[in-house]
Amino acid sequence: MADEQDGQIPPMKFQSILQIDVPKGRDGKHKRIISQLLSDLEQLEDGSALKIPLLDLPDSKENIRSALNRATRQRGRCVATSSDAEFLYVWNLADDGKLPDGKV
Repeated sequence: MADEQDGQIPPMKFQSILQIDVPKGRDGKHKRIISQLLSDLEQLEDGSALKIPLLDLPDSKENIRSALNRATRQRGRCVATSSDAEFLYVWNLADDGKLPDGKV
């Protein structure tokens, strides 16, 4: 504060970089698995679900579900999930939140 009152500017505490070098977008720690799930969901036939071994997930099923939920909402997609002791199941819903055959 004394420096500012004397008209001197204190030195910068943090590094600076050019704006062009600032990373754009967010590549979170779940990006690879979520990208793969979204790709597989696009290829999934109506009435089918992905069956993902929990041991193949890079994080807890709860965290993967949350990341998938964020990604699908950003893309305007409707999916549902379920799980048991060994697998996470993911399938597409119609845009109105119903199964492709119209059932809830």
